[in-house]
Amino acid sequence: MLKSQRLIRMIMIINARKSFTVQEMADEFGLSTRTVTRDLLELSELGVPIYSIQGRGGGYRLLQERLLPPIAFTESEAVAMFIACRSLRHLSALPFDEGAESALHKFYHYLPEDSKTRIDRLKDKVAIWSPHRQVLPDCLRTLMQSIMVRSVVAIEYRSTHGVELRNIQPVGLYESDGYWYCPAYCFLREDYRVFRADRILAASLNESIDCREDVEQRTLWDLPQERAPLIPMSLELSPGGVHALRSDQWFGESIRVRDDGGGTVTVDIPSDKIPFYSDMIWRLGEDARIVAPEEAVEYVRRKIEAMRLRYS
Repeated sequence: MLKSQRLIRMIMIINARKSFTVQEMADEFGLSTRTVTRDLLELSELGVPIYSIQGRGGGYRLLQERLLPPIAFTESEAVAMFIACRSLRHLSALPFDEGAESALHKFYHYLPEDSKTRIDRLKDKVAIWSPHRQVLPDCLRTLMQSIMVRSVVAIEYRSTHGVELRNIQPVGLYESDGYWYCPAYCFLREDYRVFRADRILAASLNESIDCREDVEQRTLWDLPQERAPLIPMSLELSPGGVHALRSDQWFGESIRVRDDGGGTVTVDIPSDKIPFYSDMIWRLGEDARIVAPEEAVEYVRRKIEAMRLRYS
């Protein structure tokens, strides 16, 4: 076995075992302990996160961060990875540390020079924009960690009722229009709720509460339906409104486009979320008009009157 092949195989074994002795590794490869010790030192210098355990029964242990074996990419795959990672920079916060930036640096460093040149031409010329929202990165990371390690999270949450302490079991995380959302089971309300990450003031793992198995089995695609009765919301859209809502997760798939480029759309919304959906449409200005329900129309009229008074 070539040395390079041996080192890659060694990385895979280290990932699988987490802890081992030099003798165990020597027996695995049929090498002397001296050769294995040199290999481990070389892996450590290359960045494999292992450290030695002193004393009787000592050996080596893998740090919490595991190192994945090398993966081969085509140039088109490299371009896709580069654009995806670079676009994450436009979000104000991410649910992981500097992993994306660090991975991008390693990824770019080992590309062939001609591939680097072609990718360099894309810098600041191709991006996926997201609105900038203020979110505490530590809270996002705690939410993602809780899903990975299967733990309840204690949060301080700012809502219309003030700041409350909640214990939640997150189902997942998703980003929409620059906002991060966390659907979760709330142990205080004994029901599912969707929490806005920018309203979470503090978050920490709470292992004193056992996770619910039924919540663990949920995904973002099979969340329980809202308990409030559903009512239809209908909109009239200009061509600009059609364009603005076409990619929207709630309205996009239901838009019916007319020959003039404008359109109509009707979707069912929870009756207790009328202000939320009305505010979404309000941002479109003259490109959208709410036709129904009447409560939403009246909500927008009040906003218009408040704006008129402010500027009068």
